[in-house]
Amino acid sequence: MTKSTTESGTKRQQPTAKQLLKLLAMALAAVALIKEWRLPKEERTWHGTVAGFVPYDFRKPTVERIKSTLWDPDGTIVVSRPFGVGWTINFGAIVSKLRSLSSTG
Repeated sequence: MTKSTTESGTKRQQPTAKQLLKLLAMALAAVALIKEWRLPKEERTWHGTVAGFVPYDFRKPTVERIKSTLWDPDGTIVVSRPFGVGWTINFGAIVSKLRSLSSTG
């Protein structure tokens, strides 16, 4: 944390960008969970979007879903996480695009 001085002259800790992002992720996870809990039990899917565009998935992660998320050469580079809130990197797509670039140049 960085320090700043308040009007009274006391030192106050300023949150870092990393801390703010963690807080935002926790808040989005809480909102997503509340969204699911408000649904009738038979309608809960435990995956979807919150705030209109942030993906979440609270289903039990499987090896297949993790693998297909992190290694899909035909997919996009930024993909929704196999568990949790937000996005992650599809390394298969990165490798595929790099191979494509190296074969054309």
